[in-house]
Amino acid sequence: MNNQLPIRTVLFDLDGTLADTAPDLAYALNCVLEEQGQEALPFETIRPVVSHGGIALIKLGFGIEEEHQDFELLRQRLLEIYRENITRETELFPGMQDLLCAIEDEDMNWGVVTNKPSWLTEPLMESLSLTERAACIISGDTCENRKPHPEPILHGCHLAGSDVEQCLYVGDAERDIEAGRHAGVRTAVALFGYIGEDDNPQDWRADVLLDSPDDLQEWILSFIEE
Repeated sequence: MNNQLPIRTVLFDLDGTLADTAPDLAYALNCVLEEQGQEALPFETIRPVVSHGGIALIKLGFGIEEEHQDFELLRQRLLEIYRENITRETELFPGMQDLLCAIEDEDMNWGVVTNKPSWLTEPLMESLSLTERAACIISGDTCENRKPHPEPILHGCHLAGSDVEQCLYVGDAERDIEAGRHAGVRTAVALFGYIGEDDNPQDWRADVLLDSPDDLQEWILSFIEE
């Protein structure tokens, strides 16, 4: 039997971990590019950047920094288009629905801790029919700090009614694992998420690297006392 405390709460990053949002964010970026008379980018180029948000997408698409006079206008336009198409193609990653059901069937709970702002997180969760099921939904503007600061994860643990020793945080970016480690929860890397070529998840010091939600389910259940 595993000698660590059983996991009671699983907290997920949203983009690239719980839901595959890349198609809709890529669509929004390419719409902005085409509006500005530029060529659309291949999906494969955009996908690894999605977890880093609108700022990173504008930098990728237009090759400009935040100080550029047009940067904020372009970013706002990107988010406007994205909000209008927030579940155009977005869906849970394969196997994730079964994982959530398995968590619930074991009398555990789950929630979301994301840097996505609430005005995008909330309609997305609602469209995916997940709002009522989640024990907590922590957006990028819920707390004073955002990941990689541990505050959002600590707040998520509190709302879910679990001690940090009973929680697992799952994400696909280094800041996710950093936030989880500093919060004192166990951490898992979703290798099926938006991992870039220059990322080295093996160096992030997570508790486990997972190829699929099925692997995550098996690992979580290993902590349940018999």
